[in-house]
Amino acid sequence: MHVFLTTERLVLRSFTDADTDNLFALHNDPDVMRFINGGRPAGREAIRERTLPRLLHDCPCFGTRSYWAAEEKTTGTFLGWFEFRPVDDHNPSVVELGYRLNKAAWGKGCATEGSRALIDKGFTDLAVERVTANTMTVNARSRRVMEKAGLSFLRTFTGDWPEAIAGSEHGEVEYELTRADWQRRR
Repeated sequence: MHVFLTTERLVLRSFTDADTDNLFALHNDPDVMRFINGGRPAGREAIRERTLPRLLHDCPCFGTRSYWAAEEKTTGTFLGWFEFRPVDDHNPSVVELGYRLNKAAWGKGCATEGSRALIDKGFTDLAVERVTANTMTVNARSRRVMEKAGLSFLRTFTGDWPEAIAGSEHGEVEYELTRADWQRRR
C-alpha cells in the first residue's frame, strides 16, 4: 500500500483491487450518490470494470495516481476517496479536485482537511498552477467544502447530461484556486 500523504486525521493511499467492497458500499449509498447520478445503485461488475480501473490509473505527469483512498488515520476505516487529477494526463498545471466520502465522515471536516492537504501538495510538490472543482449548483455541502479549502466561485454552467437528475436544471458550478492566490493567502 502506497501512502500518498497523511493529515492530522486522514491517510490518503493508493487504491488496490481489495477496495472493491468499500467502493461498492460507497457507490451504492443513495445519499452519497445523490448529486452524482441521482442516487442510482452501481453493480459490483461496474465497480470492478469501470470505477476501479479509473482509480488505479497512474498519471504520467505526476508519476503517481490521481485518486486516493481516504482512511481514518487511527482506525484504518475506509472513508471514501479524493481526486486530484490533471485535466491533461501529460500536463500537471491544471488539476481537478474531487471527493466522495461516506456519511460517517460528513460534517466532521474530513473533506476540507483532505482537500487542503492535496492543494498544498499540488502547489508545493507537483507543479500545479490551478485547481478546479465542480459540483451541482444545489450541492451546498460540497460548495462549502470548496470554499473552506480556499477555492473561489468562478462560474455557473450547464452541461449536456445524458440523464437529468433532481437539481440539474439549476446547472453546475466551477470553483478555482490559482497558485498566486494560494501563495497570497498563506
